[in-house]
Amino acid sequence: MKIGVIGTGNIGGTLARKLSEAGHNVKIANSRGVDGVRAFASEINAEPTDIRGAVTDVEAVILSIPLPALSSLPDGLFDHLPPHVPVIDTSNYYPGLRDAPIAALENGQTESEWVQEQIGHPVVKAFNNILADSLADLGLPQGSPGRLAVAVAGDHSDAVQTAMSLVNDTGFDPVFSGPIAESWRQQPCTPCYCCDWEAPVMLRALAVANKGKGQARLPLLYASFAKLGNAPSHQDIIENNRAINWPLSPVPLLTSSQNKAS
Repeated sequence: MKIGVIGTGNIGGTLARKLSEAGHNVKIANSRGVDGVRAFASEINAEPTDIRGAVTDVEAVILSIPLPALSSLPDGLFDHLPPHVPVIDTSNYYPGLRDAPIAALENGQTESEWVQEQIGHPVVKAFNNILADSLADLGLPQGSPGRLAVAVAGDHSDAVQTAMSLVNDTGFDPVFSGPIAESWRQQPCTPCYCCDWEAPVMLRALAVANKGKGQARLPLLYASFAKLGNAPSHQDIIENNRAINWPLSPVPLLTSSQNKAS
């Protein structure tokens, strides 16, 4: 598949690497132009391009930039992208930490609904509820015991299926979380957010989420960073996220493989 990736940070860069390794033809771009991605593209066997090139002659686009950076995208960037080509939105809203308040999101609009409005193209929300370290290091072949899951939300079945196939190609079980209007279920500090769940627990986590509770828990997450110290282990971060994002979850929800890792 021909895939354009806009953004080469922790998530975008990791996805570009893993999808190239999986045999896809990947074009990568960021705000620094072609020269800014040339070395990384060579390292992962991808094609360096500018941002407009990343949405030209591709079958999927991965948009992996912070929400504030959307305003710096070229005007009309997605105007000529065919409607059937999915734009996979990996973003998260972190008010009070990285992002200035966005009134629509503060008033309950889902992050990906807002992204759709900004870019003028339907999106599929995926890869936002997994840590970059998990994405880079914990992928497993399909059918493997202990394979972790990634939530996928979208309104158009073909676009959702494309995104789910890419989740699978990166080593994770795709779990459908509902339409974009329900994608708040996988936003920050919800029970499924960055907790390294396998698919059965991910499905339950999505089901028990309460709208607005995730955003209300963000200050607890921010405050916990100091308690984790300067060099927390991956497992420390996961256990911290689980305690904040799903504080009422009983121990039996942990799978056997996760208990062994604890």
